[in-house]
Amino acid sequence: MKGVSKKYVRRVRRFVEFLGERGIVQRKPKLALPTLDRWVVEFQDWLRQHRGVTELTIDRHGRMIMRLLPALGSKPRSWNAQLIRDVIIAETKRVSLAYVKTMTMALRGYLRFLTARGVCRAGLDHAVPFIPQWRLSSLPRYISSSDVETLIATCDQTTATGVRDRAILLLLARLGLRAGDILSLRLTDIDWQQATLSVRGKGRRETRLPLPQDAGDALLAYLDQARPHVADGRIFFMSNAPIRPLTGSSAVSDVVRSAIRKAGIPAPSNGANLLRHSAATAMLRGGATLDTVGAVLRHRSPDMTAHYAKVDVAMLLQIAQPWPGDA
Repeated sequence: MKGVSKKYVRRVRRFVEFLGERGIVQRKPKLALPTLDRWVVEFQDWLRQHRGVTELTIDRHGRMIMRLLPALGSKPRSWNAQLIRDVIIAETKRVSLAYVKTMTMALRGYLRFLTARGVCRAGLDHAVPFIPQWRLSSLPRYISSSDVETLIATCDQTTATGVRDRAILLLLARLGLRAGDILSLRLTDIDWQQATLSVRGKGRRETRLPLPQDAGDALLAYLDQARPHVADGRIFFMSNAPIRPLTGSSAVSDVVRSAIRKAGIPAPSNGANLLRHSAATAMLRGGATLDTVGAVLRHRSPDMTAHYAKVDVAMLLQIAQPWPGDA
């Protein structure tokens, strides 16, 4: 319908779903999901049991493999290197290179899984083309510490939404949490006596981080004043009915995006990672070592942390060499 905001359509849809759950209106039967290939299902189970990846990644890998199967064919024993390459190259003409890069990662894992099961030729994972992408070639997208404080100050603490958003922004800005970390936080993750917070990042590795005073105060204010009284152990919930936990990284990014709009500051991006990058940059410029920054951000590789050294211009000027021919 013309002139009707998609935002209001989503709200109406959620309200109808709520009425259906309460039996007030008849629920529309959901469309049957496409049946997954047998080997794809077993591959997902293998990822779940042996690789420790999240359900989001498991689902994404399964969907990507299912997307490729019509072109690959239903008989893995008949696959060859040329077919593998042709299928991936064809995908580069349909979707973004970033998407294809993730797809090749899923396909390599799937081919290794099939090889271990003895249902396809060995070594086919080496036939998957590598998508050119120079690691760490771009600069981290961040904003200054003063702009971060301006974002946090936009939250209206007289409303439940404002109290919640302030707690989220402070956790993102002080601890460099990811959007997924915010979504998965539970009441049992907080140790008030030790002033620590447990987070489970990529690979489901649990890390205990110190909880800064202002972030802890904001979190306590949300739990005491604004969090809905529900039995669910998760911390952050939607403010509008029907009451449900925040789901999807976009919900956390919406909090950051709204604060940027209210603050009226220029920002290179408007997602949750903006505050993660800003926290890392501020720590480095404040004198923290790369090891310290990497420990807080829970980086697996030192190269990921070294990425932030490129924005410390003052430090780089100390080691920069004069250009040949300059006076």
